[in-house]
Amino acid sequence: MDKRILFISYDGMTDPLGQSQVIPYLKGLTKFGYSFTILSCDKPAKYTPNKEYVEQLISGFTINWVSLRYHKNPPVLSALYDYYALKRKAEALHLAHPFDMVHSRPGLPSLVALHLRKKFGIKFLNDIRGFWADERVDGDIWNLNNPVFKKVYQFFKQHEYNCLVQADYNISLTYKGRDVLHSQKNIPNQPIPIEVIPCSVDMDLFNPEKIDPLLKEKFRAELNINEGDFVISYLGSIGGWYLTDEMLQFCKKVAGKIPAARFLFISSDSHEQIALAATKCGLSANKIVVKRGKRHEVPVLLSLSTYSLFFIKPCRSKLASSPTKHGEIMAMGIPVITNSGVGDVADIVTKYNAGYILNDFSEKSFNEVIEMILTGNTLDSTAIRNGASQFYALGNAVDQYRKVYDRIFSCDDKR
Repeated sequence: MDKRILFISYDGMTDPLGQSQVIPYLKGLTKFGYSFTILSCDKPAKYTPNKEYVEQLISGFTINWVSLRYHKNPPVLSALYDYYALKRKAEALHLAHPFDMVHSRPGLPSLVALHLRKKFGIKFLNDIRGFWADERVDGDIWNLNNPVFKKVYQFFKQHEYNCLVQADYNISLTYKGRDVLHSQKNIPNQPIPIEVIPCSVDMDLFNPEKIDPLLKEKFRAELNINEGDFVISYLGSIGGWYLTDEMLQFCKKVAGKIPAARFLFISSDSHEQIALAATKCGLSANKIVVKRGKRHEVPVLLSLSTYSLFFIKPCRSKLASSPTKHGEIMAMGIPVITNSGVGDVADIVTKYNAGYILNDFSEKSFNEVIEMILTGNTLDSTAIRNGASQFYALGNAVDQYRKVYDRIFSCDDKR
């Protein structure tokens, strides 16, 4: 019998993460008799130009998409407004066509999910995706010196605990995150059921053998990147946990040793912040290239890379983080330059010999990695891609989700 699932996300489906880390999973799960309603909050600036594209992505699948407007200001009050809007809409959708389960992301969506579980008794899959409240503090979004944010933080820490103990199942992005949760002695019935499913990559889309050569040459000409340039790319958002200053300081060091070095930032926002950080560390503006890329263009832009770089703030909340960019970079066979202390990234890079890991952001560590780069890239791009296939492939993630769904509903079948 088909099961109806409500999937709630505060990230919009018109955002890159919605298109890479929600829709592909749900499309895969429809093949196993699950139908979905996605309830998301979309930013107005992204909704209008991308609405039709999202509708095309889900066309032909048993997926319905309901989008609400995302509000950013004023802080806290805007989030409260969005919470009540999500809650009202979720209740209305359930009363019109009852759901068998709610599958939610952390934060506001999980508040709504837990409410639906208590009020209507439907099943609840808690897709943790990271230590959400701690991420807000570590990313300088919530300042705990502010009594309002301190109260909000305390509320959500208690809520995260409630979700862990009341959910039918939990999902963690990383093994390190799962270990942290299993070590918490205040949680009853340990070890609670937690499946590890990292952020996945569409191996067919991110495939170096399927790059359109004409589009690649078009980008080369547009961005003034020559065939012999040594290109270090960065993919994704800027700011918060992503250490822009440290990355550009590293780039400045590389530029001093490799005259042909260019730095390609594939990012949809914060272009001014990138330029300011480059100026601050004395990196010449002609070394920096910034490009917005639609999802189907990202693999082509990545294919211009010799290496790809990302530094992420190593903090407790990031132990539960699985950077989407990492799987996409590895799928293209591109070695990474990154830091330890972020989820399972260092273990993955080491296991698959997929790049270089820095333990800190000191000049000594920078120079050690640059020296390894200067000796020549001996890293095997085919082996790196194979590593991505083993650890990050979308098909593996869909199969893991299917097994979790089946476990949750098998309890009904046994009654």
